Amino acid sequence: MNQPAPTLSRRHFLRRAAVATAAFQVLPGYVLGLNGQTPPSRKLNIAGVGVGGMGGNNIKRCAEENNIVALCDIDPNYAGKTFKAHPDAKVYMDFHEMLDKQKDIEAVVIATPDHNHAVVAMACMKAGKHVYVQKPLAHSVNEARALTEAARKYKVITQMGNQGRSGEGARMVCEWLWAGAIGNVREIHAWTNRPVWPQGIEVGRPETEPVPPGMDWDKWIGPAPFRPFNHAYHPGNWRAWCDFGTGSLGDLGCHILDCVFWSMKLKYPTSVEGCISTYWRDLWKVVEPKNENFPRSTIVRYAFPKRDTMPAVNLTWWDGGMMPPRPPELEEGRQMGDSDGGVLFIGDKGKLVAGCYGKSPRLIPDAKMKAFKRPEKTLERVPGGEQGHEKDWIRACKDGKPACSNFDFSGPLSEMVLMGNLAVRFPNRRLLWDGEKMEVTNDKEANAAVSRQYREGWTL
Repeated sequence: MNQPAPTLSRRHFLRRAAVATAAFQVLPGYVLGLNGQTPPSRKLNIAGVGVGGMGGNNIKRCAEENNIVALCDIDPNYAGKTFKAHPDAKVYMDFHEMLDKQKDIEAVVIATPDHNHAVVAMACMKAGKHVYVQKPLAHSVNEARALTEAARKYKVITQMGNQGRSGEGARMVCEWLWAGAIGNVREIHAWTNRPVWPQGIEVGRPETEPVPPGMDWDKWIGPAPFRPFNHAYHPGNWRAWCDFGTGSLGDLGCHILDCVFWSMKLKYPTSVEGCISTYWRDLWKVVEPKNENFPRSTIVRYAFPKRDTMPAVNLTWWDGGMMPPRPPELEEGRQMGDSDGGVLFIGDKGKLVAGCYGKSPRLIPDAKMKAFKRPEKTLERVPGGEQGHEKDWIRACKDGKPACSNFDFSGPLSEMVLMGNLAVRFPNRRLLWDGEKMEVTNDKEANAAVSRQYREGWTL
């Protein structure tokens, strides 16, 4: 026999309603889209500026479960593959026009040549857009500092494109060193196989060539001093030219030195000095560099002061085929680092070597690695590791928790890298650095290059 449905008293009904309301109220604000944050369930509206090269890969990784609503590039032929992959995105050649006209953009991926990073990123942040900026963050030290401060001012979510920061290797390096695996570290060496493009040529500028059809060369030049087009600059080889790129150190430094900067808790060096390979004009004549082209190879020496309980440490950077001495503890036949480069930490109780991004860290010799008891994992992992770097930024845009390479970290890291380039451009001098004041205290010529001079009509 069916029983009649129970009757709810008014008091019981109100009690249950209050419980349900309280449960709703404890939901985090970002779940509901409060405080300007995007609910995790909603797709983010993303734009890209500079999408013909690495930017196309960044956009591809952002496209999953998000909306690519706008794409901006000054060379439609070079960027054509990315345009075709996202037919619903509106296409622009001027990022100012894109920001003015398209108000649905929430976040922007910036992967232009290095000399345009800062002006594009600053305009986007001023417009309230979250930004993902390829490494290095900027072209000059003062630009990196300005972007770091602007991110705080405009309260936007930021990420630099040094994907190794999201990887397992960098975290292992930190955890092992912090656990005392090799004791106190006072000496570090880092190196790369770069350049893998023509560099170290000081024979004047190449001849003028026709601008590719449809390309806006003036916008490609952006804030840099104008010069006529040549394929020596675009695409790709701009990295070698001081007005546009940041050379070998700028290309790989933010990858290889990330685990150094993180694990050693570095900030500002007290001094930096560089030495460079010789420039040749012809078979027998050596010429002085004119800061047109980065040298074929460099060695940069940084000195860092004591930090908390960590002793002062010296860091040496090598590129262009130059490498530090091979440690005697490393077994014969075993590669030091990997094909892109690596890092060697020298402690008072041992040595640790790793590849680019801090990959595959190991204590040397192998017997010490086998005896090593790995510490617990204390650092939060990024889902997908290096392949999840863009998604870590998107996650941050939605939940408000900072991305792993936000500008509070990657800004000072970029400053360190770009200080090395300053020493490369003014070699065979020890540049004394006041990081807080952002000033070379003993060299007026070098200090003048801490900040860039922009072409008329361009500004941060």
